[in-house]
Amino acid sequence: MSRRDSTVVLVEWFVRIAGQDPLVQALVAGVIIAGLNLLGAVLILVWSDPSERSLDAALGFAAGVMLAASFTSLIIPGIELGGEGGVLKVIAGLLLGVAVLDQADRWVPHVHVLVTGRERGDQTVTDANVSSVVLFIVAITIHNMPEGLAVGVGFGSGNLEDAIPLMLAIGVQNIPEGLAVSVAAVNAGFDRLDYAALTGIRAGLVEIPLCLFGAWAVTAASSILPYAMGFAAGGMLFVISDEIVPETHTHGHERVATLGTMLGVVVMLYLDVVLASGG
Repeated sequence: MSRRDSTVVLVEWFVRIAGQDPLVQALVAGVIIAGLNLLGAVLILVWSDPSERSLDAALGFAAGVMLAASFTSLIIPGIELGGEGGVLKVIAGLLLGVAVLDQADRWVPHVHVLVTGRERGDQTVTDANVSSVVLFIVAITIHNMPEGLAVGVGFGSGNLEDAIPLMLAIGVQNIPEGLAVSVAAVNAGFDRLDYAALTGIRAGLVEIPLCLFGAWAVTAASSILPYAMGFAAGGMLFVISDEIVPETHTHGHERVATLGTMLGVVVMLYLDVVLASGG
């Protein structure tokens, strides 16, 4: 079967499941990426004590996938769909996405505070109380928001050949992120069996309504599509630079984290060529 035939088969398979309505497609996509987040979270049940080196490599891979997807599935298609002035529309959306994530990042502790037990400045986190759990869930929710929005915008655009690779990319990178969330929960002193699953659900569920919102927004007002694509890409790029890269470079495993990032970029580029261009 040729690459083009594989693309057609995958699109047809997805349409058989989700139908033709972009909102239903976004809902199905949201369930898929949230489910893969949960899969990553429950991996701790069989991989009870992943090393920092392994986590840094896995998170580096997630960063690489998100980095490539930001350009191949959001920024470049957004520029093309924006017509005249498309690049300025995408840039405007991107800057707004960065500004929103930057402001949200000021409201809650950084995600890596609870992953490593350290805050910037090496202030140790010692109390695993209800307040810290609530802040932790809020931080993870903010972290996942641009991912869910990006997938919803992709399906709202109506271009399944771009949207499906983006869904797969976000879903794949959700697996190591989900595992990292579970590790953080265990490090905070919570029961591995119960809290790992609950954390995965909490971290991933936000992506479902945001998928729906992204798809609804661009179908209700198609003119905002390039801005929305830029916004989603800006949020993802902010998370990569502000959270994931610093986290993977604090334990002395910078090289393996960088190699993981490069592998993630390669995997996403391959997915984009095989599934989107069919070439």
